[in-house]
Amino acid sequence: MCEAFHHIAMGLREFILEYFQGFWDYETPKVMVVKNTTLGVIYRSVQFLVITYFIWYVFISQKAYQESETRPESSVYTLMKGSAVHGDDILDTVEYARPSEGGDVISTILRREFTYNQMQGTCAEYFKVPNANCTKDSDCVEGDVDFDGHGTISSSHTISFMVAWFVFATVFLLPIGRRTGRCVQYYNYTFKTCEIQTWCPIEEYAVVREPPLVEAINFTVFIRNSIHFPKFKVLRGNVKDASNKREMQKYLQKCNYHEEKEPYCPNFRLSYIAEQARENFTELCRTGGVIGVFINWNCNLDLDPSHCKPKYSFRRLDLRKDLANSGYYYRFAKYYNKDGVESRTLIKAYGMRLDIIVHGHAGKFSPIPTIISTVTAMTSVGICTIICDWIMLTFIDKNEVYSERKFDEVIKEPAEPISTELSFINSYGSNHSDLSDGVPL
Repeated sequence: MCEAFHHIAMGLREFILEYFQGFWDYETPKVMVVKNTTLGVIYRSVQFLVITYFIWYVFISQKAYQESETRPESSVYTLMKGSAVHGDDILDTVEYARPSEGGDVISTILRREFTYNQMQGTCAEYFKVPNANCTKDSDCVEGDVDFDGHGTISSSHTISFMVAWFVFATVFLLPIGRRTGRCVQYYNYTFKTCEIQTWCPIEEYAVVREPPLVEAINFTVFIRNSIHFPKFKVLRGNVKDASNKREMQKYLQKCNYHEEKEPYCPNFRLSYIAEQARENFTELCRTGGVIGVFINWNCNLDLDPSHCKPKYSFRRLDLRKDLANSGYYYRFAKYYNKDGVESRTLIKAYGMRLDIIVHGHAGKFSPIPTIISTVTAMTSVGICTIICDWIMLTFIDKNEVYSERKFDEVIKEPAEPISTELSFINSYGSNHSDLSDGVPL
């Protein structure tokens, strides 16, 4: 047992000593010329691919020689313009634009549904709400809160949950009511539903739907965008420069954006936005929708800043029209006093909402990224040698001969020169080994 342990300890000692001595060895590459057409074609092909990748993609496409900035400062101001005749009424921006002060989100009303003369009171619950239909008072639990098709909530639920559902139902669903515990007739119908305390009459029963505002297809939205790249101290805008303010106002009153003819005009027709987003404007009037207006600034500041121009793209952001809860709508009310009782007209508005989203990227020549990219490219060319060495030592005939010629171990400098391939070729003025003679390929 002791002898076996001794052998293990000695072997471990020799291994550690050999590893320690080998750690201080110096390795230098040995140059060999292998005259093999197949290997040469592979070597030059890999070289070509690596060099092409760095020249075309890294330097030309990605501009790796530039210092870049991708978080610019941006400001957006919007304004809806246009008027429409709707029945006997003339509608202007105050009537159909939300919000009126502008910003990076703006919407226009395309269709409205009215519920007139609502007052606080009690009335029959909408019959399509789950558990709303009843035959007797015991079917309706007094104090339960109706959450518009999502059942009822008893007092055992938490306050935070009720608040969350209240906000969701107020914005997206129907008005909320609290059950009184009575089962009443559903307006002029023969069946009954639970009575609720809410704004009466309920929207589903008394709603009046207006026809769509088809003239909105000619409305225009003014989008003014300023972008600042603080690293390069460059400020650009999407409005065309003019010599004086009067000429600028005259230009903005007449122009409409066109990608080629008017790239600096910030007026966009709603019909053009819907077309570019591949949406049917008639369908948008029916269901509403949210469309993103993307302003992309890709600036090469090695050129004059005047070449830094915005590019626009448009895409629908909400769920498609064939899915449940698709479209865009919201509710608001107009309150008034009728016979001393607070009343309101509830308006459900379907609209086209525009979200202005700005992206910016600027680049300018800098020596530091240029040096880093150049060194990386030169280093990456070395992968060609690694690949070809692996092919030569693995797949080509006589790979044992190549291995013997490629790897030499010099332990101590000899007193007299040894006749090797290196010394033989040195006598002819060369500095590398040539394996083309005596080695069948």
